[in-house]
Amino acid sequence: LSAEFISEADLGAGLWDGARVDVWRVDWAAPEHRVCIWSGRLSEVTRQGAAFKAELVSLKADLERPIGRVYARTCDAEVGDARCGADLDASAYRGEGAVTNAFGLAWFTASGVDAFPPQWFAGGVLTWTSGANAGATSRVVRNVGSDMQISARPRFPIEIGDVFVVTAGCNKSFATCAGKFSNGDNFRGFPHMPGPDAVLTGPASDRANDGGRRG
Repeated sequence: LSAEFISEADLGAGLWDGARVDVWRVDWAAPEHRVCIWSGRLSEVTRQGAAFKAELVSLKADLERPIGRVYARTCDAEVGDARCGADLDASAYRGEGAVTNAFGLAWFTASGVDAFPPQWFAGGVLTWTSGANAGATSRVVRNVGSDMQISARPRFPIEIGDVFVVTAGCNKSFATCAGKFSNGDNFRGFPHMPGPDAVLTGPASDRANDGGRRG
């Protein structure tokens, strides 16, 4: 498709990822006479020079996504969402910093975050609030002192002085939920579920087996 309103910058920033697409059959002589023949969304978008290539997937692709909850030890909520309930706007879980030095495409040092414990923001979200990448987000891979590494390089090079907001990450374990966020009551996993040992344990050989316990 050719569309002037789809700019290279917006496409590179991912603003069109997952965009809804409706295909209409239209009578060119009377545009009000039309019928929608297909609906879907943009999936994988790749660049080809000045052009782009996008995969279209139909709405039935939503049926391939997991629906409902998974019985697992780890939490199935996203940290800070309504089911989690952790307040990521609290000063303990939110930092604001500015780049002081950029060493690579996704590694830099910053002011304003060195007071937080190591790996406090690992798995969290970094949002650029100034510079060429303003509005773009990335996952944090590592933070130790003033060092910060994100999962993927942003659309434009990181520059000294770029400002960002970063929120604490969660590894979805009960220990982290209760210890780091004091949010154990809202944990959305099953930390005490029996493991494979409960399934594989057989009758004991060194004592009577009366059915009251296993192993």
